Amino acid sequence: MKGRFAVNVVNTENKRTLIAGERFDEERALYGSRDIHVKDCAFDGPADGESAFKECRDVKVENCYFNLRYPFWHDQGLVISGSELTELCRAALWYSADVEAADTKLHGIKALRECSRIRLRDCAIISPEFGWFVHQVEMERCSVQGEYFMLRSDHLTLREVHLKGKYSFQYVENALLENCVLDTKDALWHAKNVVVRNCEVKGEYLAWYCENVTFDHCRISGTQPLCYCKGLKLIDCDLTEADLCFEKSEVEATLRTHVDSIKNPLSGTIALPSVGEVIRDDPSSHAQLLLNA
Repeated sequence: MKGRFAVNVVNTENKRTLIAGERFDEERALYGSRDIHVKDCAFDGPADGESAFKECRDVKVENCYFNLRYPFWHDQGLVISGSELTELCRAALWYSADVEAADTKLHGIKALRECSRIRLRDCAIISPEFGWFVHQVEMERCSVQGEYFMLRSDHLTLREVHLKGKYSFQYVENALLENCVLDTKDALWHAKNVVVRNCEVKGEYLAWYCENVTFDHCRISGTQPLCYCKGLKLIDCDLTEADLCFEKSEVEATLRTHVDSIKNPLSGTIALPSVGEVIRDDPSSHAQLLLNA
């Protein structure tokens, strides 16, 4: 540690060193640190230094303010709580593993990328291109604004997440989305092995080209959903303000609402109360419609 810091040893079991009430603006201010607890500190100032916590291990960050770039790269064992990462704090978490963040604002672009074993709770995220190429991510009670959310990521578990932003969950694999509100467009394109349960999904062109995706007790709205899908399942879902549904899709669906129109579903069975229009102008469309009104 640098000599000018006033430090104390806390948590005697882990011998964690406390750094409290400091301001850092130099390049790589705490580079390579181990077993530290950073509390009530600000990473901001005229030196405009980057990469404050690069290559660190076993770090706890509490009630801190980040206004500089790239603070957490190549870190292992990181806990962040009650902190703010501003819109100037771009690319905050990259190439890191075993990270927990709670009650924290992540407001910089590309805030999470190529990380693994991540848990986010009660976080407010405003970050375009958030969560690219990440693995084993859990999110609970978080709000998210940003485009291209979770691109090409896998093993995701999201509960009570509120998302607003286009092009979300593209190319994701092995994911569970539960009790979420997704206000999005072109979501879940090319997704594989995903369960969306008890969610509200609003937006155009939902889940084209997906494979083995299940919507369970969901409320879905938006034009031209669920086209060119393989192994698609809908279990007791509402499909409202939706037209030209299921084009070229392999689908097994039980729907609870009237559907405006269905176009050329490839195969399977669609059970629903009523449908406004069924378009069959493709000879390869053989899916069966069962009206259960």
